[in-house]
Amino acid sequence: MTPTTTKPRLLAIELWEVGDLVIATQFLRAAARKYDVTLIAKPFAKDLQPMLWPEIQVLPFTAPWTVFRHKYRLYSWPWRELFRLRRKVRAGGFDLGVGARWDPRNHFLMAFIGVKKRVGFPRLGSQIFLTNPLPRPGPTAHRYEYWRTLGQAIGVELPARESIPVLRRSEDGSRRILIHTGAGKPIRVWPLENYRKLALRLREKQYSVQVACNAEQRDWWLRNGESEVATPRTLPELLALLQHARLLIGNDSGPGHLAACAGVPTFTIFGPQLPEWFAPLHPDSEWIEGKACTYKPCWDYCHFAEPICLTHVTVPEVWARVEPFARKILDSKRTVASAN
Repeated sequence: MTPTTTKPRLLAIELWEVGDLVIATQFLRAAARKYDVTLIAKPFAKDLQPMLWPEIQVLPFTAPWTVFRHKYRLYSWPWRELFRLRRKVRAGGFDLGVGARWDPRNHFLMAFIGVKKRVGFPRLGSQIFLTNPLPRPGPTAHRYEYWRTLGQAIGVELPARESIPVLRRSEDGSRRILIHTGAGKPIRVWPLENYRKLALRLREKQYSVQVACNAEQRDWWLRNGESEVATPRTLPELLALLQHARLLIGNDSGPGHLAACAGVPTFTIFGPQLPEWFAPLHPDSEWIEGKACTYKPCWDYCHFAEPICLTHVTVPEVWARVEPFARKILDSKRTVASAN
């Protein structure tokens, strides 16, 4: 009999939001061919697992430093859950741990929970928690490049960003555009009135437009005449909407990244973040960059009463980019092969 070989065990950490997890997809899929992979991520990763990484295990954990407010009230941290996580990881006997963020808190977590070999990008002295510190990619590198660099360090080859395979869907004659106006952080939401005007212009061009939004935006859309606004409350519901979309227009947020991964080209309206870091990974995707600001890039908070880098992006500016984008994607006669 041929002896059964056991893959080494790899623990990957991505503790942030939907877009961050989607960007990690190529790494997780490639790593699963060489390693027995477990991912520590927020609980919604369980919803993404069947579609994106069915070969890996997900260990749900919400890190206290990823919440929007009161990140460092140590007395309120879920210490019991942290110690439970440590017991699970140590019992699993992981050979290797990786994380693409240059975040000392992630590096401390890998050491705290007992991963033997820890690979990452040090910052602020966090190399003391890493056994294999790596140099960071260049300052304008897309977040995907960090996963690609990690892969090279552990013998997992990932394609260059421009060569990432994309799910190709059969054209069905649909001209439906999905406009998703939600985002995880308020400073990344282009004004809803602007989206309403954009939807009107697209409908005047005879495009079918479906508006989707976060729950807190629903009443605004209903008051402003969008009687059939969709409000997906789970990732499976959002994925179901994407199945009927030919392109997506939205903020710098998770739905755009998920759409790109599902084979839907995206147009992203950026504000406080940089497109070169976070543009969705689809070869046909486009974007408009936010206005210049001394404090960019920003993460959770804005120095001003409103994110002027985003709110000062006008409807005519976006329309000048969206209209030819929609025409290119929806009106072309290209033959697109179905996904294998």
